[in-house]
Amino acid sequence: MKNILLLTDFSENSWNAIKYAINYFEYEACYFYLLHVNKFDNFMLNDAPYIATEETIEAVYTKPAKAGLRKILKQITEQFSPNKKHKFYTVSEYGFFIESIRKQVADKRIDYLVMGTKGASGLKKIIIGSNTSDVITKVKCTTLVVPESAEFIKLEEIAFPTDFYLTYNLQVLQPILDILGTSKSALKILHICKNKDALDNDQNRNKDLLDDYFSHLPHSFHFLTNKKVEDAIQCFVESRDINMICMVAKNLNYFQQILFHSKVEEISYHTEIPFLVLHEKN
Repeated sequence: MKNILLLTDFSENSWNAIKYAINYFEYEACYFYLLHVNKFDNFMLNDAPYIATEETIEAVYTKPAKAGLRKILKQITEQFSPNKKHKFYTVSEYGFFIESIRKQVADKRIDYLVMGTKGASGLKKIIIGSNTSDVITKVKCTTLVVPESAEFIKLEEIAFPTDFYLTYNLQVLQPILDILGTSKSALKILHICKNKDALDNDQNRNKDLLDDYFSHLPHSFHFLTNKKVEDAIQCFVESRDINMICMVAKNLNYFQQILFHSKVEEISYHTEIPFLVLHEKN
């Protein structure tokens, strides 16, 4: 039984992420926890923290949040056929956003955290919103980030960008093994080099480790040369049927270049391709 935490702010993109998760885990037994967090900073008066009474919190937050969560449960019932393997629960929190999520992850032994992201918009050109950024960098839980335009389709090919400098235990890659085993998809291990440099001894050794780790499942190695990692990822996604991109959060070199930049003109994978962000467990 998997425990899945679904974050919602009652927006369209968070609903899209919920739909994606239900389809993604269709054939697995899951407890789904729908979580809405009303942040402390929502209670401000003249730019100063406002200490709300219990009655105020109940009236302006708790009741509307519970009503919103009930509405989502109704949408799920209306749009999805009954699945005996899935059970849904609702949770409303009032507090600090990240701390509230960490508490739920620990208390409910969450295996996967799922959240939507809206992507670039307007003059801000923010590719990864601040809430998403905080969650995937500060909550140590395997996180599935579902962009606003992502639609669930059967996984065929999964990209795993790596620089072959393994600063993490290979066990952090277990979720990729799980995906490959259940979806029968193929893993594309992608190395992006800026100057056509050959792999050094450590990189070659780690490449062999990855080859051995995934030896019983379909996988292949791909090498691209491009001075900008995000451009190389975009090219790779466009040239193949990539349905998901997996990354290890601890691999800061690739992680930051792929997810945290402001070049939105030619980059579409942020709004179309789900990201699976892997964390080492504490």
